[in-house]
Amino acid sequence: MISAVYAALAALLIAWLSLRVIKLRRAKKVIFGDGGETDLQIAIRAQGNATEYIPILLILLALLELSGGHAALLHTGGVAIILGRVVHARGLLRANLDQRVLGMQITIFTLIGLAAADLGYAAYAAFG
Repeated sequence: MISAVYAALAALLIAWLSLRVIKLRRAKKVIFGDGGETDLQIAIRAQGNATEYIPILLILLALLELSGGHAALLHTGGVAIILGRVVHARGLLRANLDQRVLGMQITIFTLIGLAAADLGYAAYAAFG
């Protein structure tokens, strides 16, 4: 399954972001929350933002694949998911607003594109 490749890559991104939070919590000796530490707040938001967007994106990608979506379309969607999330995370972690905005633009356009493709394939299946 093509979507499984992108799900695995997204899981690795989330794991990296999670390990970054754990490392900062240990270094700052923060047991719960962010302890008022700005760099920890940023790391937590980078992780949280990824976990907010990645699941729905992967669901849409997997449903598109199950609906018979063309491989090129699936790879385009998968690459866009990973690219958008990586660019956004880097922008957030490096306080680079341009990267954050670009990452969110890629993510939102991918979300809309995958939703539209799913609707198109579902309509075709329903009405021929």
